[in-house]
This record gives sequence, structure tokens and C-alpha cells, in this order.
Amino acid sequence: MYSSNFNNLLLNVDSYKASHWLQYPPNTEHISYYIEARKSNFDVVMFGLQAFIKEYLLVPITQTDIDQAEITLTAHGLPFHRKGWQRLLEKHKGLLPIKIDAVPEGTVLPVGNVVCQIVNTDPEFYWLSGYLETALLRAVWYPSTVASISYFCKQKIKQALLKSSDSLDGLDFQLHDFGARGASSLETVALGGLAHLVNFRGTDSVSALLAAKRWYNVTKMPAFSIPAAEHSTITAWGKDNEAMAYDNMITQFAGDKKIYAVVSDSYNLWNALENIWGEQLHQKIKEKGGRLVIRPDSGDPIEIVCKTLEILAEKFGTTVNSKGYKVLPDYIRIIQGDGINMNSLDPILDAIMQKGFSVENVNFGMGGGLLQQVNRDTMSWAMKASAICINGEWKDIFKAPITSQMKRSKKGIQALIYEDNQWQTVRQDELANRENQLKTVFLNGKLLVDEHLDSIRDRTR
Repeated sequence: MYSSNFNNLLLNVDSYKASHWLQYPPNTEHISYYIEARKSNFDVVMFGLQAFIKEYLLVPITQTDIDQAEITLTAHGLPFHRKGWQRLLEKHKGLLPIKIDAVPEGTVLPVGNVVCQIVNTDPEFYWLSGYLETALLRAVWYPSTVASISYFCKQKIKQALLKSSDSLDGLDFQLHDFGARGASSLETVALGGLAHLVNFRGTDSVSALLAAKRWYNVTKMPAFSIPAAEHSTITAWGKDNEAMAYDNMITQFAGDKKIYAVVSDSYNLWNALENIWGEQLHQKIKEKGGRLVIRPDSGDPIEIVCKTLEILAEKFGTTVNSKGYKVLPDYIRIIQGDGINMNSLDPILDAIMQKGFSVENVNFGMGGGLLQQVNRDTMSWAMKASAICINGEWKDIFKAPITSQMKRSKKGIQALIYEDNQWQTVRQDELANRENQLKTVFLNGKLLVDEHLDSIRDRTR
């Protein structure tokens, strides 16, 4: 019977990869592949490779893995390279004879640059680098894309705060991850949620916290959340008792230095803002202390956020900061979590400031737009072979389809340089005395670079 073991690296592959060992030229010894994001209107934040290496490449391939893979792939209709895998087990004790070079995680650089490169170190296993493409490319493109989107949003919020606020103190909590329930799998939440934490410290994706400890050496809590209502905990009281539901939230969670969020659109948002929060519970909010974060959760985000701000300003008052923008009292704020993505964020920020309010009044939550509304084409990620060594001689290999200029690939073994505040991918044989920013992170079964999440966060800054 064929295997059901998801942890078998030999089966973490596209089907056709199993036949590729028979397709290379005779006497092939080494093949070098690189990974890049080819096209996007925002920069790349490289992230996630260390997680993949720790989870999949530090565990030796076993005889059971080989036996299961042979049964599965041959039944699937493909040739199986038993001799090659058996030789890898005997010669290298199941550890992969490959070298992976990569730009340090958390590095921000333009698209079109190599971020990772892999080559086999033992000529007997010329087919191995290509076999790993499915797993390796996926391990890089997804978390890097999420980290890149999160970083892009952070820069937009930062620019708005610099214009409208006296402080950037709250920036790390200005965009909260709401994506766990909308993600396609637990591992998606873990990797994508962790990628968001490269830039921010607010999340409701608990799996991301576990991932930070598992793969990036985190021991102290890397991100935080607060008590928050959902519609069921409000509507459970009944429409006639909406005010009692809100009053209970204050009773349970308010207090000095405490923060709590209450979804307020279960029935009539405007009534909740003007009459319940603004009148009936106004004094209790102030007296109990802490910070109430009101969450409107439906409607056009620009209209909803701006009107909510205007009502709260009328009911609770504002001060004007040194930049000339209105700021609500410290005990009340807004979080907008509906309809937020990298395209909608900028117009909302602009609208807030056009209404005369500081962006510090509003936090944002992003769910599907952060973890799920991405794919490999979002930044046109690709892993391509660029050099082959046959009988000791290295040769360029590349693709150049006349039907797509964008899909032309790079030639030769690649290197990455940083000069005059600019990133550039060059051929390794043209590096001269310039420093290659691609560093060896994995070699023949060993992890050579083991970074802490804090170091990666520092790099993005």
C-alpha cells in the first residue's frame, strides 16, 4: 500500500520531479539553482528559509522513507531512483549533500534579485537540487510574500503617522493579524503569521507564537493580543440588552493600563456610538480606566472609519497635536478589521487625515488580505537552474521564451552585492573583490546560521 506519511521528504515533491534524474546530460556533476521574486510593485522581505531547514532538512532520510517513496511513486506511474537514494543513505547517512546560500532573513531588497541559491556538493547527486524545488520554493515564496506585504503596510502606516502623529510608539501594534481562521492550513497560519511578526507585534494567530519558538529561537513572548468581543458574545444578550453586553465588557476588562476591544455593529453601529458608548456608558468608560477599542465591522471602510471618528470626537472630545491633527482621549480608540488589504489601506489612511484626524486613533486588523489572498504569482516567484557542471566544466543554462520577456531566467552561478545603498544581482565570476551578500546557511546536513527573530526584526528596520 502506498504511503500516507507527510513527513517523507522524498514525497514532498511535484510528481514529474521523480523522472528528472534520467533527463540530464551524461556526466552531469552539479546543477545550481536560484530563487527570486521576478515582479512586484513592492520590495521583497526574505523570510522563512530557516523554518524549512529546521523542519525538513536536519532530519536524515531513512530506509523507510525510501521504501515508502518507491511504492508510492511507482504506483503513481513514475520511475523511482532507488539506486540514487540508497546511495545517499549509505554514503551520507541520509543527510543531504547540498549547499544553500541565502541573503540574511529580514533583508529588504527590490524584486529581480536572487535571495537564495542551492547546489549539490557531491557529483553523484547532481539531480538532488532540482528534486527539492517544490518544497524549497514553497518554503521561501509564501512567508516572504506575507512578510513583504506586512512590511509594505507598515511603511504606509509609518508615513501616515509621521505626517499626523507626534509619536511612532504604537507603530508595532498598528496592524493586527486576524488571519488564522481564513488560512488554508495550520502550517499556513504558523508560517504566514510568523512572517507578519517580522514587522509587527500584534496577532491573534496563536500558531505564529509557537512557530517563533520552534524555528527562530524565541523564548520570550514575541507578540500580544487583548480581550475582545465577537458578535456572539454581544448578540447572546439580545438586541434589547445591547447596552448591558457592552457594560459587561467594561466591568470584566477595563482597568488601569488594560486594553479591550468591543465589536459594535451587531445592530445599529451609529446608535451604539452615539447613544450607548457616547451617552449611557460614557462616564463608566472614563472612570474604569484603561482603553476601549471600538470595532466597527461592516460597510465601506473609509465611510465607516471616518464617521466613527467624527461621532466619537463629538461625544468624547479631542485634542490637537503638534502636527495639527485631532486625537481622541487616550481611553478610546478604533480598530478596523473589515476590508483591509494592502490596496485598501492607503485610501483609508488618507481619508482619516483628510478629515483632520491623526492616524494614531485607528488600528487595523488584516485577515485574508495578509495570510490568504496571496499566491506564487503575487510577486512572480521562481526557482530556476542557471548553471551546470559537466565533466568538470561549468556552463550557463537559462530559459528565454520568445513569448514572455518576464520569464527569462538568469545565467550562471549568481551572487548578490550591496553598493551605494543599492542591491544588484551579478554573476559570481564577476564578483571580483566585492562582498557576496548570499551567505551559506546550510551545508551537507548542517544548519550554519541559526538566527533569532529579534535579529531579523532589527534587519527590517
